[in-house]
Amino acid sequence: MPLPPRLPATFNRLAWSNLAAQSAEQLALAAAPIVAVLLLGTGEGQTGLLQTALTLPFVLFAIPAGLLADRISRRVLMASAEAMRAASLLTILALIWSGLLTLPWLALLGFVAVCGTVVYSVAAPALVPSLVASPQLAAANARIELARTIAFAGGPALGGVLVGLVGAAPAFGVAAALSIAAVLLLSGIHEPARARVIRRRPLQDIAEGLAFVARHPLLRPVFVTQLIFGAAAFLILAVFVPYAVRHLGLGAAGIGAVLSMYGGGMVIGALLATRVMRRMPFGLCFARGPVTGLVASLVMALTTWIASPVLAGFSFFLLGAGPILWVIATTTLRQSVTPPSLLGRVSAINILSYGARPIGTGLAAVVGGYYDAEACLYLAVAGFAWQAVVILTSPAVALDRQPEMVGGVTA
Repeated sequence: MPLPPRLPATFNRLAWSNLAAQSAEQLALAAAPIVAVLLLGTGEGQTGLLQTALTLPFVLFAIPAGLLADRISRRVLMASAEAMRAASLLTILALIWSGLLTLPWLALLGFVAVCGTVVYSVAAPALVPSLVASPQLAAANARIELARTIAFAGGPALGGVLVGLVGAAPAFGVAAALSIAAVLLLSGIHEPARARVIRRRPLQDIAEGLAFVARHPLLRPVFVTQLIFGAAAFLILAVFVPYAVRHLGLGAAGIGAVLSMYGGGMVIGALLATRVMRRMPFGLCFARGPVTGLVASLVMALTTWIASPVLAGFSFFLLGAGPILWVIATTTLRQSVTPPSLLGRVSAINILSYGARPIGTGLAAVVGGYYDAEACLYLAVAGFAWQAVVILTSPAVALDRQPEMVGGVTA
């Protein structure tokens, strides 16, 4: 297959903005609980409440963000959201310097910052198809995903190092500077005009987006697969630390090393994704992620018989590397088959699949409480097998090539 045309300069500005925004998010998310414990002296319960405040916006505001992304300029929406995040981080910085930071202030301002993350995450995939041509979509999404994985893998470690070496304030200062850089990069992007849409009641527009995904023969199984995958993955993550201590005999350093294989797998998978996608039918890219997830869960379950940290690390590596191809392929599919006027809402529905994460952690609490971590790992295998069956029996895996973009190309 011939190489796709070079990505345009205007998209490259978006890619750099995305890297800055994702890095700011991960730095702030890593620094917040460290600051809460070391600077404010909070305990486990209060830190848990802080983490809840930092995850709620994904459930509360994904759909409203998608509605806005379909009604106003996506570039302006993203820049405004990122500016709001920068303002909240600068406020935290000022409160630390003045000695006035409290846990409620940290939770409130962190909540506002994550609201900016949600809006950016919903609008960015909806903006990409207006900046690149159809043959460039997969490469563009791979570039976006690579930035996310680099930030995900390196952000928490960098946040911890910054707080440890130079204190809490500089960590939030660096995150705020990255958010400001993301805003400046967005300001130089030319967003093509979109067709005027009829304004209706918000609930009607939201229902239209939900109905489009629910009725679409390709998007519906993709969404169901993603929900099950998320629940099964977090079922493993929720029990791994106590399981690693009790069964694998790992300490804090060993657990950190094993978990780091997840981020390493994500980065390597993102680096290879475009090359792999050029060498296989488009539909097989959908199967690769869920099937790799199933293999990863089987390897982790094998550690209940062979207590090997190496096997556990390999499981996390597979869990990171394989599904990256799935993320890129499914994002490309959504952008291709969704009318431009619906892209924001459909992107928001994808973000809503993150709601499966509490399902996985809840199952871990119940099953782990009544039985043990081993039972949770076996249940995770069943979940991964279910999601693999859903996608393998769907028409998505039969696609030989990426569908043409609905509505044509504006870039």
